[in-house]
Amino acid sequence: MWWDENLLNLFKRNLQPTITYWSVFFSFGLCIAFLGPTLLDLRCQTHSSLQEITWVFFAQQFCLLIGSTLGGSFKKSLKLCLFILLICSLTISLVFAIIPFCDHVEVLAMVMAAAGLAMGNIDTISNMQLVKIYQQDSAVFLQVLHFFVGFGALLSPLIADPFLSDTNCIQSNDTQNGSSNLEHIRNSIVAHHPGNVSHYVLPLDGPVLTNVSYAFWIMAAINLPVPIAVFLLIYKQGMVPGCNSRRSSLLSGDELAMEPHKETEIQDEKKSETQEGYGHAEGHGVSLSCFQNKAFWKAPYTYFAIHVCSAVILFMTDGLVGEYSGFIYSYAVEDPLSLPHKTAGYLPSLFWACITLGRLISIPVSYKVPPRSMIFINLVGMSATFLFLLLSQNSVPGLFIGTAFLGLFLSSVFPSMLAYTEDMLNYKGCATTVLVTAAGMGEMVLQILVGTVIQIQGSYSFLVCGVSLSILALSLFVLLLVLDNMHPRGFEDSSGKTPELDSDPDRYQQ
Repeated sequence: MWWDENLLNLFKRNLQPTITYWSVFFSFGLCIAFLGPTLLDLRCQTHSSLQEITWVFFAQQFCLLIGSTLGGSFKKSLKLCLFILLICSLTISLVFAIIPFCDHVEVLAMVMAAAGLAMGNIDTISNMQLVKIYQQDSAVFLQVLHFFVGFGALLSPLIADPFLSDTNCIQSNDTQNGSSNLEHIRNSIVAHHPGNVSHYVLPLDGPVLTNVSYAFWIMAAINLPVPIAVFLLIYKQGMVPGCNSRRSSLLSGDELAMEPHKETEIQDEKKSETQEGYGHAEGHGVSLSCFQNKAFWKAPYTYFAIHVCSAVILFMTDGLVGEYSGFIYSYAVEDPLSLPHKTAGYLPSLFWACITLGRLISIPVSYKVPPRSMIFINLVGMSATFLFLLLSQNSVPGLFIGTAFLGLFLSSVFPSMLAYTEDMLNYKGCATTVLVTAAGMGEMVLQILVGTVIQIQGSYSFLVCGVSLSILALSLFVLLLVLDNMHPRGFEDSSGKTPELDSDPDRYQQ
């Protein structure tokens, strides 16, 4: 078996919480990918223009960033963490159920803003909890976590597709520019760059004929088991008021530290104490306590540099995911390739399918290959792929091959970087909140910046931006390796103790 016995036993002891976090991240993926394919039908439902409806993207993404930042501060204890996840997963189901009743774009934007806040909290808390359970063994489980978000993102457009309108869903006698090719318009829409659809004019008034509501209700039903799973975990931990299903009381962090482990060596004993499972003790919120802790300000400069360097790398790599998926269709239908609209429409689907496949492949690979090596391979492969795309810009097969390899190389950068950064900081930093927020910012900001460059310089600049950003990310990773060698693994404060900047002794005592 490719897992060793200790890791398998650790997984068995934390089976329910691990599967719960994976399922919650499936909700995240289900919610993040449905908006693009259904946007034209939602435009008809709200009787809004293309420019107005694309602001719904901004409402979701902006609130996702806020939620990602707040997710750390909510995690003062395991109980609060799980209740936040319960509320967020229920919110996503409610959002799916409510969307068909949103007849005004402003109402739809507020509903999607609520979904964004829920998604942001899910993103930060789920990553953080898995890192705290498995610590130096977290890479494998983070890869599985991000496979589930990819699976959810791949599933939601497939659910929506049978219910999308093939013709203009607002019935009008006027013949408007663009209304005869809705598939082309749908593929041309970029989440955070509405300027590329400004020349399309679609009717705003008339009877609405769309069946997209059924897609949202199906997704709401599919998501319902997720909050149920979170509730069952809360119940098992004895955290439901008036209910106590725990077999024994939870030990505090100090009591767990005093438990004897005579049959193991000292190193194994320490690892067992930190990984055996979660108990119930007061911890520290990640984003706020990091700055409130006096030891934080006494940390060496490498501590801050690692946070910044890792965050910037993910800002660029996750930004490249958003940039490539958003603009590859528009690039393919324009000169020099001038692909048919239907053929070009396969490129974003191929890209996301390869990202999901890459995350699946990374699960067994991450057990044998350390995170720093996986990141290096991914960044080198990403840079080489962009150079290949640039050199073969007149080749249609080259575009499809490059798209597939780019999805594979980009797929595991985030979970590998999170595992590597937390390992460098001895799981006592603020890395999870910082990295999740930086990745979300990159996905939103780089789409706007690259879209502006494309409008000014032409479609050729799309690949030039990709090459530049990928090489810059690789250069920063080399700097991060240098910082890793320079960073003291356990710096001490004036009292001679190692400061616990993000130490939450909560564990599940199974």
